[in-house]
Amino acid sequence: MAFPINRPRRLRRNETLRRMVRETRLTPDDLIQPYFVCPGRHIKKQVAAMPGVAQMSVDNVLREARETYATGVPAIILFGIPQHKDAHGSEAWDDNGPVQCAIREVKEHVPGLAVITDVCLCEYTDHGHCGVIAGDDVDNDATLELLVREALSHVRAGADMVAPSDMMDGRVAAVRTALDNENFSHIPILAYSAKFASAFYGPFREAAESTPQFGDRRSYQMDPPNGDEAMREIALDLEEGADIVMVKPALPYLDLIYRARHEFNVPVAAYNVSGEYSMIRAAGINGWLDEERATMEVLTAIKRAGADLILTYFATQVAGRL
Repeated sequence: MAFPINRPRRLRRNETLRRMVRETRLTPDDLIQPYFVCPGRHIKKQVAAMPGVAQMSVDNVLREARETYATGVPAIILFGIPQHKDAHGSEAWDDNGPVQCAIREVKEHVPGLAVITDVCLCEYTDHGHCGVIAGDDVDNDATLELLVREALSHVRAGADMVAPSDMMDGRVAAVRTALDNENFSHIPILAYSAKFASAFYGPFREAAESTPQFGDRRSYQMDPPNGDEAMREIALDLEEGADIVMVKPALPYLDLIYRARHEFNVPVAAYNVSGEYSMIRAAGINGWLDEERATMEVLTAIKRAGADLILTYFATQVAGRL
């Protein structure tokens, strides 16, 4: 029936009614908190482009991990900043590296918190690319062996899940095979399956000290106009053994999160990336919008699009309000 019999505003009159008919609900269980781990002790170096986010030594990561767990957030993801960088990113698989040490500390002191690790070389290489350089490009197949070393080092340290983010062809299969061969068949893989060559990664590159020293990453990260190709990438990663697939970034690709949710019967993650975070934080700091409401609106939209898991720098902050 049409107006005046049908009046949708009846169920919007007050907060109680709105809560009763709310279709999408965000909970702490939906969220994953990223951390940037650096060498040393008592270090908490603020990232200028990401207000409220810092590079932290292991002792401070542990302190923040406890706070994150107390809010009900079930998982964190770790990114490492090494002491030294080289052409192959060899500190990525150093068993005493910042990420590996952070894994051991968190799993010892906050065992109920799941620890996911980013598996990529861009933070560890002196050229800032995600793999071995051959000429002026990344050598896909030569990179796979190094990613495997990194993943195995993380898992041996106690990581609950690994997340290859490099966008090399075949890296999920390489990591899955290596884990299975080393009796880690129980470790799941969260694949950055549809990771686009996005302008929204700028603040992250400051936080992770991973800006490419030449060229860009468009030869391996996806071309933003290509949605069908994203679905093919997801299908390939699932064939290779991925347990969870990710779309990154989230906001410019809500349509692809929706497609992934409806085309594949697997858990879908989305990364609310650094540029998306920094836009809201900067606007909030300057009084241009209500930061709390904008954050909730954005994260709810990502979940409404179909994401089961949302990696977001807002995770701990938001979970404390849910």
